Amino acid sequence: MGLVNLMKASEEGTSQGSYEFTMASDPSEIVASVASGDLDIAMIPANLAATLYNKTKGGVSVIDINTLGVLYCITADESITSVKDLAGKTVLTTGQGATPEYAMNYLLDANGVTDCTLEFHSEASEIAALLQEDPSKIAVLPQPFVTVAEAQNDQLKTAFSLTDEWDKATDNGSRFLTGATIVRNAFLEEHPDAATVFMQEHEESADKANTDVEGTAALVAEYGIIEKAPVAEKALPYCNIVCITGEDMKTALSGYLDVLYEADPASVGGTLPGEEFYYTRK
Repeated sequence: MGLVNLMKASEEGTSQGSYEFTMASDPSEIVASVASGDLDIAMIPANLAATLYNKTKGGVSVIDINTLGVLYCITADESITSVKDLAGKTVLTTGQGATPEYAMNYLLDANGVTDCTLEFHSEASEIAALLQEDPSKIAVLPQPFVTVAEAQNDQLKTAFSLTDEWDKATDNGSRFLTGATIVRNAFLEEHPDAATVFMQEHEESADKANTDVEGTAALVAEYGIIEKAPVAEKALPYCNIVCITGEDMKTALSGYLDVLYEADPASVGGTLPGEEFYYTRK
């Protein structure tokens, strides 16, 4: 969603760079295309960026963070306002053995909560259906599922953002992240100026996603990312679209990967990326 304004500019021939965009629902498709050299730049889950770095033996670098956390706690239970309030509760969530589980366990531990039960489901839509039946249940869902669920049942409210809770729990500059943008190092070495232009235009596109929500929502629907523009318009302000580069990117991402590595080294590809993984030049 943070790229749709650039996608439209490219389509209309008004962008500075020349681009061909590919969208995929399964990140593994994108990873395979980057590894084979068919894609030069990719936006993928942040931990997958580290995995790809290890898989390609240092063949990619991360150039920016494109999305902060998009997970929210949603419930009709008004007593839930923070992670600390989950003591003794059962929370419905997806992502067993993946980022949502690691993030929740990290936040529960940071808040001294030892008796919260995480009940895992395979699909966010399944959890949304359970909330529809009983809004007093507590769930952690990503956007835009939160917006859709709240539209279907006006008793449901967002209790807190996991991104905000992460910020409160840490003091080392790490952030709770969803997506990072990586580039093949072979492409970066051959076309450094093109990579710089993309970074500039990505930042402009992300900024427009946050300032022209209505126009961006229309494009999100046009490109089939979210079916209906009104849903996209409601969800966009909560999707944490950003373009964080340089040392800020390195600090935020490295700290996040540290947490995942401590939870399960396999989640970042077995080892933490080295300093060369972080492209901090403008």
